[in-house]
Amino acid sequence: MSLAAASSSPVVTPARPSPGPDTTLPSAAATAPPTPTAPVHPTPATAGRPLLCAVLSATLVLAVSACGAGGERVVGPPVGTASASSQSPATLPSPALPPVLTRGQARAALITAADLGEAWEPTRGAATWRDEVLKTTAGRTDRPDCRRLLDVLYTEDLFGGGATTAPRATVALDDPDGGAQLHYRITSYRAADIDATLAWLATLPDACGHFEARAGAGRDAARDVRVTALTLPGAGDARGGLRVTVSDARAEETLTVDLAAVRVGDDALSLTNGTLDAPADDATRAAVEVGTERLTEARRQGRAQV
Repeated sequence: MSLAAASSSPVVTPARPSPGPDTTLPSAAATAPPTPTAPVHPTPATAGRPLLCAVLSATLVLAVSACGAGGERVVGPPVGTASASSQSPATLPSPALPPVLTRGQARAALITAADLGEAWEPTRGAATWRDEVLKTTAGRTDRPDCRRLLDVLYTEDLFGGGATTAPRATVALDDPDGGAQLHYRITSYRAADIDATLAWLATLPDACGHFEARAGAGRDAARDVRVTALTLPGAGDARGGLRVTVSDARAEETLTVDLAAVRVGDDALSLTNGTLDAPADDATRAAVEVGTERLTEARRQGRAQV
């Protein structure tokens, strides 16, 4: 294969100074037939032809194939054809797809007091135990995963605080008789990241099964924290739940909080259900079951309107 033929493809070689004549392109003398009186010796350009073919084959794999043993050129696919992996990132699908739900549809996917039973009603305000117990213990442990869990229980920001994870709809419900309060939210996020958070929740019964959190200075302010797995209905695409109990060192009162989350596509529902009384398992289960059905239907309607 002649170098002039290979050079027809758009290849740019770095410029560099040359101590002698330019051998980048073959001269007319180099390509002329040999004369009877002067034997032809390989020039630097022709001597390096096998190496040059190998280099061009590696760099122009989609435009020109390697040279044959006899120097014949084998034409490959037309210049400009490229596989999907060689596309510019700007032409590839974005991993952050537009949300399926509008804010109005997300609000329609929320549960109501009627879904939980006659004892429940719209909230009258934040439960006092949120500040008395959760706020005073949030972040007050040396164990990173357990510290993050305490922060999540107080802030209820399970999936992160970025703009893409801001809750699109929330509701708070109270059970005045039992002193329970349930906070429920619909959040939009990437499915893989939701699943990563659910996987993290699953590790906490082992990582934070029993630990001590400080509520202030002194041993008397320490609180005993226990974390166990919470069995949820088989709803949604993925799910996870915990039951966390927080009691002071003298065990005068114990706060029990259920933390649960379910992924449906790229949306998730999450809730906390806490009480100083005996926890109502049926309220957490009803919120998960009804909430998943409502979120699934809202997503179906959202796709139909796109």
